[in-house]
Amino acid sequence: MKAYGNGTPEQCAANLLRITRGEVPYERIKGLDASLIDKPYSLAGPEIQADIEWVLSTYEPRLDLSKVSIDALLPVEGQFTVNTVTKGVQG
Repeated sequence: MKAYGNGTPEQCAANLLRITRGEVPYERIKGLDASLIDKPYSLAGPEIQADIEWVLSTYEPRLDLSKVSIDALLPVEGQFTVNTVTKGVQG
């Protein structure tokens, strides 16, 4: 956790994308679905994108999300990066 700046929408979105669904007590649907991890990227890619869009629109309404993309860094080892494009922050 950062010493300051944790309340910005961008930081909150980054924190949400690091949570695995089921690990937050009393909020078991918050976070990303871990069952998608073992699927091949060609099948899981669109599902992961949809899951990311749902999590961010549900738990961080201050972001106006326009695009989510996933880039495979080392797909054999399961290393991916998520890129989100926002239209802006709602006030």
